[in-house]
Amino acid sequence: MSPKSNLSKYQTRQIEYVKNQVAKAIGTYEMIGKNDRVLVAISGGKDSLVLLEALSAIRNYHFLQFELEAIHINVEDVSYEIDKEKLQQLSDSLSVKLHIKSIKADIENRGKKSPCFVCSWHRRKALFSFGVDNGFQKMAFGHHMDDAVETLLINMAYHGNISSLPGKLDMFDGAIQSIRPLILLTNKDTSEFARIRDYPKLKVECPFEDKTYRNTARDLIKQLNNLHPKATQNLFNSLRNIDTEYLP
Repeated sequence: MSPKSNLSKYQTRQIEYVKNQVAKAIGTYEMIGKNDRVLVAISGGKDSLVLLEALSAIRNYHFLQFELEAIHINVEDVSYEIDKEKLQQLSDSLSVKLHIKSIKADIENRGKKSPCFVCSWHRRKALFSFGVDNGFQKMAFGHHMDDAVETLLINMAYHGNISSLPGKLDMFDGAIQSIRPLILLTNKDTSEFARIRDYPKLKVECPFEDKTYRNTARDLIKQLNNLHPKATQNLFNSLRNIDTEYLP
């Protein structure tokens, strides 16, 4: 589970490409300042593990030099489980302090709200509360370009607005910022990185997970990519290239 040596030239290029794109995203969006304290939200999925390793590798670059720790929120009343022992081993191998906090989401008393919404709300509340209380300036999430494009299409089709996942966003009146250092990478990029590193799978998948909207958006994006191989990249680029003169 720890980062491996003896990689092939192809594997080394892939690993370095991901790290370089993370560094580029940090610079492009001005996500991290020198001596910032950064907390990585670890869900246990591949993307958050890729993020953890990439940030651990670049935290001592001369133009960054930030502190890095990680946190996993364990929701006791949802049977979703990561391999905590392997996660601890990975964190130790990267010299990153890992915090594991347990909460209850009160899923049984959620009323008409979806279990995913309730669980996510409680997890994010716990994440940001820990971050603010412990003096972190940045909370890093493992969302990538595909997530941003899917969110764009979902918000346009289901909510009637043009919005997505920003590279960085002030939270709690600027007390902490959420950042997404994987935003310039695709799901293919992070999947290949995770395959090379042989990251562990979730021990127990979430029984409530509902990806209906995401799956629909993902299928649509696949169709668009069949029509134009750069469709995902172009949709992402369009978020920073809005010509308001030609909008209603």
